[in-house]
Amino acid sequence: MAAFTAQDVKALREKTGCGMMDCKKALSNADGDMDKAIDFLREQGLAKQAKKASRIAAEGVAYAVTTDDCSVGVVIEVNAETDFVAKNDSFMDFVKTCANTVIEQNPADVEALLALTATGSDKTVAELLQEKVLTIGENIQIRRFERMEGACVAYVHAGGKIGVLVNFDTDVAANDAFVACGKDVAMQIAALNTQYLNSSEVPAEVIEHEKEVMRQQVINEGKPEAIADKIVMGKINKFYKENCLVDQEFVKDNKLSVSQYVNNVAKELGGKIAISKFVRFEKGEGIEKRQDDFAAEVASMVK
Repeated sequence: MAAFTAQDVKALREKTGCGMMDCKKALSNADGDMDKAIDFLREQGLAKQAKKASRIAAEGVAYAVTTDDCSVGVVIEVNAETDFVAKNDSFMDFVKTCANTVIEQNPADVEALLALTATGSDKTVAELLQEKVLTIGENIQIRRFERMEGACVAYVHAGGKIGVLVNFDTDVAANDAFVACGKDVAMQIAALNTQYLNSSEVPAEVIEHEKEVMRQQVINEGKPEAIADKIVMGKINKFYKENCLVDQEFVKDNKLSVSQYVNNVAKELGGKIAISKFVRFEKGEGIEKRQDDFAAEVASMVK
């Protein structure tokens, strides 16, 4: 039995940034010798991976896909440091493997996904991720995913800038016209950055905030306070039409709302189609991106 303690494992983690199990393995392999354990991690490329993990990954792709029968779908965001990586076939193969693993094995979260044996591989998702970091040379992170069951339609915009997954309640999912309708709805969500499905999904605090802002605007415009509330209600209805998917003007025909368009397709197909929920991921949203001058950075490296 190798002579090392939990404190040794902690110390090695702090020095290398590697995971606890990797540190335990390294110390065991090195018979408790800290320097040899560090060398072992370096030889395995793990210390290098840990160093890359401290760098900001705000590029990459948002990807969405469904099974062939559209019965299960997933939208996933995998980040890297530069947008060049999104064009890398090896990186995209990894993203698709992650998506297929989520579809087939239904992990609870990213941590659970990393621990799974990847679909079509004998390695875990975490091991495949480690390989990609070392071969591609960038920090790569699986940021988030959403999985849905039922009639699903996926859409990827601009090569992975935006991924959308829409779930429907329908009895005509096998019809190509339904899939085309679903794509139209997903494109609408991608284009307009739709926030809510319908008015009932808008949080009460959001509406109250909008009312306060709108009421002050009306008063500032010189309207009497006595009629301000009536004007505000009209503005709130406009807010719903702009921010709730089913009430929005359909981008391909502004004479129709999205719900009217979907209902028209359902009638043509002799069935029912109702939008149940949707998820829109935009790559890098909410991540503070590095503002370095890339040209200056390259120049400094060749001095």
